[in-house]
Amino acid sequence: MATLPETKTLALDLEQGWLTVWFNQPERRNPLTDEAVEDLAAVIDTIKDQRDIRGMTIRGKGGFFCAGGDLKGFNAMASGANEESMRMSRRIGHVLAELNALPQVTVAVIEGAAMAGGLGVACCCDVTIGMSDAKFGFSETRIGITPAQIARYVLQKCGYSTGRRLMVTAARFKGDEAGRLGVLDFVAEDAEALADLETRVKRDVLECAPGAVAACKALIIGMPATPDSEKVEFAAMNFSGCLQGEEGKEGVASFVEKRKPNWHTEI
Repeated sequence: MATLPETKTLALDLEQGWLTVWFNQPERRNPLTDEAVEDLAAVIDTIKDQRDIRGMTIRGKGGFFCAGGDLKGFNAMASGANEESMRMSRRIGHVLAELNALPQVTVAVIEGAAMAGGLGVACCCDVTIGMSDAKFGFSETRIGITPAQIARYVLQKCGYSTGRRLMVTAARFKGDEAGRLGVLDFVAEDAEALADLETRVKRDVLECAPGAVAACKALIIGMPATPDSEKVEFAAMNFSGCLQGEEGKEGVASFVEKRKPNWHTEI
């Protein structure tokens, strides 16, 4: 039985092994406040070892994904001690790293707008789906700051040249362009198409072995940091660990026996 934490700024829905995490302060356009960051950290820490939770969707209540950092909080820190702003930045950086490395498949479903740090959260996800009329932008430099902790995930998502341009110019763009830029993997024209795209991703994921998905993410994230001389060994250990595990045995056997493996779930 899956367990979930108590959260104040996030609404959590778990159905058929899939967790939907909703930013739940729509009256404020779902800002990425310190409390929201801590709630997200609690969710990640709680589910990361629960293989019966196969995936996680992040989206926003009120038809709005996330407006980014809490500017009222930033205003207070601007004239305060340097250590406080450093602490805040380090904390969001650690939580984004945990989200990026979460063993489950992560999906961002974007309506309304995803701005600054909110868009950075989306860039940490494995799959991004958004409305064609949704608004996007890494707006930090327009208010005299930098997209510090999200920068590496922006570059990871849409590439060095595109990410560099989008961040230094604080360019504003909509969903159709976000798809062309690589910020979105899938673009929907209406709510029905948005739901269909998310369902398609879920169906694909629920055919995959949860342990193998976790190992695949560890492989993808670990490979760039592995020295070239060690990459072959790193990949071999990753593969062998899966093949000789229970999932590997079940998966190969199910293929040979022409049946669905025991982790396959229909939705």
